[in-house]
Amino acid sequence: MRELQAGVTSRLVVVLVVLVAVFSPLGGGVANADAHKNGQELVDKAEVTFANFATDGKRGAGIRALTPRAKAVLIFPQVLRAAFLFGAAGGNGVLVVHPEQKQSWIGPAFYTMGEVSFGFQAGGEAAEVALLIMTERGIAALLSTSAKLGVNANVAAGPYGAGGEVATENLSADIISYVRPVGLYGGLSLNGAVIATRDKLNSAYYGKPVKPVDIFIRQTVTNPQADHLLQAVAEVASVKQASAKEASTK
Repeated sequence: MRELQAGVTSRLVVVLVVLVAVFSPLGGGVANADAHKNGQELVDKAEVTFANFATDGKRGAGIRALTPRAKAVLIFPQVLRAAFLFGAAGGNGVLVVHPEQKQSWIGPAFYTMGEVSFGFQAGGEAAEVALLIMTERGIAALLSTSAKLGVNANVAAGPYGAGGEVATENLSADIISYVRPVGLYGGLSLNGAVIATRDKLNSAYYGKPVKPVDIFIRQTVTNPQADHLLQAVAEVASVKQASAKEASTK
């Protein structure tokens, strides 16, 4: 019995370490220069991740159909899950927004996502996650300090496969989610997940204290190092828009 209790305790410690790693600012206790570097690495990974989704054989059609209609895109290059009895999942991501009054996408802002579950589980897994924010309610939730999916904004899994593009027409959720497994990933439910801003990381990336409202509403800061990510998202959106215009002229 003592050996079993010790085993469970040690695994709970591992889960707690995962949670601390997720909610610490990309390593915790780093200097501003290092935080800026880590932030840029996350931005670069987000660019690759979104390209992975856009070209994915199962998920690409839905992503390409929804991105032109999305008000924002939140990209998590890596969401980790480690579990034994208690489960912990989380990761860091970046949000880019397409304001109605502007043709270009703006951002990014840094966020974290955490989710705790309970059940008979074992192992550690990883996945890429893309959240397409479709409504003003979804945007408002993310501009707050933290938001709980399913409470502050409803979330639905995006369709995929051969009929993925057609199936997007009837979606009405605030946020549409796509999960792309890396290795053996058994699935991830985002209902109940908490998404919170990374204010220290945002400030390090822009060189002064900023919050998401400064980046997206007041638009007082920019960082040209994010241009490649913004262009990558804009290109996915513009392909669908161009196709729609061509179809309307025929």
